[in-house]
Amino acid sequence: MADQYEVVWPLGKSVSETAPLADRSQSLAGKTVCEVWDRIFRGDEIFTILHEELPRKFPGIKFVDHSKFGNTTGPKERQVVAELPSKIKEYGCDAVISGVGA
Repeated sequence: MADQYEVVWPLGKSVSETAPLADRSQSLAGKTVCEVWDRIFRGDEIFTILHEELPRKFPGIKFVDHSKFGNTTGPKERQVVAELPSKIKEYGCDAVISGVGA
């Protein structure tokens, strides 16, 4: 006779609570957009395109280059990610573009 097992839910119990999302800006005109990148995929290409196209739709938009934030993967990943909130505040980010190119 074959062994019998109880059926269990394949996902674990949730151990964290969800946080409410920040309000979205109605427009990026005149806003500062910060770029966060893990230096994987095609971020260099995508950021170039965004720098050309977004100002056409949103006059006065400013960008803070991903190099100001560090590589979000790799040997310093924990430090870079831990420093993101203070750097986002330091550079006056109204919005962040992260994880582009995949």
